[in-house]
Amino acid sequence: QAQLVESGGGLVQAGGSLRLSCAATGTIFAINAMGWYRQVSGKQRELVAVVTDGASTVYADSVKGRFTISRDNRKNTVYLQMNSLKPEDTAVYYCNAKAITTLSHGYREIWGSGTLVTVSS
Repeated sequence: QAQLVESGGGLVQAGGSLRLSCAATGTIFAINAMGWYRQVSGKQRELVAVVTDGASTVYADSVKGRFTISRDNRKNTVYLQMNSLKPEDTAVYYCNAKAITTLSHGYREIWGSGTLVTVSS
């Protein structure tokens, strides 16, 4: 079964940095876009950054200039380098991918279980 395995979350002081990693494992034949979303309790999940298979990127306005998304297609891994972290970045971060997991179907959304990022003031 296709799975996204996240790592890198934790506690960091404001102004610090964290690097999130997400590796796609299991039965995956192809991946189009990969990205990161975040969610705070009581709020809707929001896009943080997405990178396509062509390396085109999209960032939320709130993280532009501070976060950088990248991917290693050979390893089916996406990274999120987070610099100049702010308390408002505190959230559960979820990895997302559009992937072909069976040959009889097209791309579908798969999600990681989330990793908590806490930024202290």
